[in-house]
Amino acid sequence: MGALRTPREKWVEAGLQALAQGGVDAVRVEALAKSLGVTKGGFYGYFADRGALLTAMLDVWERESVDDVLDRVDRECGDMLAKVRLAGHLTFSGGRLLPIDLAIRDWARRDPAVAERLRRVDNRRMQLARDAIGTVCTDPDEVEARSLLAFCMAIGSHFLAADHPGRTRDQVKSRASDFILKREGA
Repeated sequence: MGALRTPREKWVEAGLQALAQGGVDAVRVEALAKSLGVTKGGFYGYFADRGALLTAMLDVWERESVDDVLDRVDRECGDMLAKVRLAGHLTFSGGRLLPIDLAIRDWARRDPAVAERLRRVDNRRMQLARDAIGTVCTDPDEVEARSLLAFCMAIGSHFLAADHPGRTRDQVKSRASDFILKREGA
């Protein structure tokens, strides 16, 4: 009886975990095989090379962080503002997707193809913010500015080391979100 092969998805998941923990340079076939407790020979049954694995990892990240998130917010929320809040929470709250997203942002700084993929993902995310903010604001310039602020807050808050005297980071982010998503004139 032949040995069972390690499924393709396990290689991709191991690659995403290595990426999240150590950046793109940590995604090495030998290290992934060791983490999976297998030989690297099975890797080549699914992937021609490391580049093919990296592409598959980006495909999974894009599907999970945009398509799956948007599907979930459509199922769970009717209100556009609730959709954008849930999408932000699912993507940037510190769960599985956040460390992968941040690692891909770092990788994109050095790889034009990854930067283009990130641009596509961010454009889809920004459109959700525009659609939501457009329900409370009619000025297109203000919609764009608020959308940018919301998106920058979602990403940038993970890099900010400042204290918020007398407040928690979550309290300040909640207040900033209320500020960005408030109705015109309110």
